[in-house]
Amino acid sequence: MDKQDVARAFEEIAGFLELKGENPFRIRAYRTAARAIATFPGDLRQALGSGQLAEVKGIGPAMLEIVSDLLATGRSRVLEDLKDQVPPGLVQMLQVSGLGVAKVRQIYQALHVETLAELEEAARDGRLAKLPRFGKKTAENVLKGIAFLRQASGYQLLHHARAEAAALAEVLGGMSHVRRVAIAGSVRRVAELIRDLDFVVELAGPPGPLLERLGASGGVREFVHRSEQAVTLRFGSGVVADIYFAPPERFGFELIRATGSQAHVEQLAARARALGVAWESGLPGREEEEVYRALGLAFIPPELREGEGEVEAAAAGALPQLLTRSDLAGFLHCHTTYSDGTSTVSEWAEAGRAAGYRYVGITDHSAAAVYAGGLREEDVPRQHAEVDEVNRCTSGCRILKGVEAEILRDGSLDFSAATRASFDFLIGSVHSRYGMDERQMTERVLKAFDDPHLAILGHPTGRLLLSRDPYPIDLDAVFAKAAELGIAVEINADPQRLDLDWRSVRRAVAHGVPISLGADAHGVSAMTNMDLGVAMARKAWLTAEQVLNTSPSEAFLAFVERRRRGR
Repeated sequence: MDKQDVARAFEEIAGFLELKGENPFRIRAYRTAARAIATFPGDLRQALGSGQLAEVKGIGPAMLEIVSDLLATGRSRVLEDLKDQVPPGLVQMLQVSGLGVAKVRQIYQALHVETLAELEEAARDGRLAKLPRFGKKTAENVLKGIAFLRQASGYQLLHHARAEAAALAEVLGGMSHVRRVAIAGSVRRVAELIRDLDFVVELAGPPGPLLERLGASGGVREFVHRSEQAVTLRFGSGVVADIYFAPPERFGFELIRATGSQAHVEQLAARARALGVAWESGLPGREEEEVYRALGLAFIPPELREGEGEVEAAAAGALPQLLTRSDLAGFLHCHTTYSDGTSTVSEWAEAGRAAGYRYVGITDHSAAAVYAGGLREEDVPRQHAEVDEVNRCTSGCRILKGVEAEILRDGSLDFSAATRASFDFLIGSVHSRYGMDERQMTERVLKAFDDPHLAILGHPTGRLLLSRDPYPIDLDAVFAKAAELGIAVEINADPQRLDLDWRSVRRAVAHGVPISLGADAHGVSAMTNMDLGVAMARKAWLTAEQVLNTSPSEAFLAFVERRRRGR
């Protein structure tokens, strides 16, 4: 088991407890532990053995015992006991968009449905629609949700795939006869969802010895394909890896071909033919820059290789100077122990300073987010006093008083106007009523824009990758009004969100909308979320000038003030 498997086990435990109607605080503790483990930056086994894991917030003695069981045996007694008490299929049903705990319990008790297959049958034959507070539309949405789960089952999230690719690249690089290994494919292009892993390997001789070593590896289940040019492996975990062999003089060419999307590679081939260059036999070049140069092109960053105009821009010398992590001055959108975060205000200040940020904008959930232990209105002055004290005692990184205010069903924002005005800045987000149609959701968000305190629209489509589709919303109408009023939209860097989608970010920028990068971090261990946000910004062709939190705190707060004054 790796840390992602362990985190999933904790999520399962939380799901079972939820279905049993256990104490919400206990359920939240397991979800907090799952998040802490999933975002833990080091090796889980080493951290457990050294005692380092015990120092992580949210991982108490009971949680440590579960981690120990999972790593030692692949099983947890707590989880096994819960599986004996609650049918495991009910936890799977919780993953279907629109089905909360109450509805799953109702389905189980009324229809004795225990699996996704049985749920699908009940939705098709009309039994589900006949249940109180369900109806035909709910049954149709359940069928769509089940189809979505099945479609998503062959993919994994980018950060998981990145970790697996890095680990496999290290293994390959340590094998005899291997001179060089490069990660390629959709991982290198930073696609949000990854199906296969791709590598280019330079060998010191024929591939036979490497294939023999790979075949003897414990994790390899089968060779799906093998030849002198490439091999495709399937691992016991289900992961598929394509490994392409490249001679030294064509390593750059093979890396370009293994990295780019089909559209990008086809456009390069067409350009080669137009120039009278033999593409199919492989252009010489140890490095990618040499190959692009032979085609009369500037080097195209891997994130842009989607066939979306990058070849034309490279030919014209018009590729943008893409955002880098070092361009960011401010770390935005993080949660403290005042809501569902695991880190204190002072811990965020210290972590921000250590990471090189000049300011950190904390944004706890507002009171309406009861599920997340939202910040109560009467606790706001106490939190702000704590921020003032931390800022007096800490130099190098300023804490800004922010909040992630709920955009309520009618489009109003949580908290009174006076309380909203007491924050340095406000992110407005939708976390409920996802069943609205496009017109209703669009009107809801546009009405929220009328409140001058709203400076940033958080995770604008509400999607959860591999879990929940975006809610229906007219993004062009949202972008038009955001540009008119001077409201930024967020690229939310939570690995399961990565929302706004990079394709939509390009549309937003075309409207003239500022972009904010938000980590949506619930503890300092999740500060690395911002790396994914930067990757998505680069994929959307963004420069430093187009990202709000590359500005110093004074310029950021001036942006908020202009918004409040309607300028």
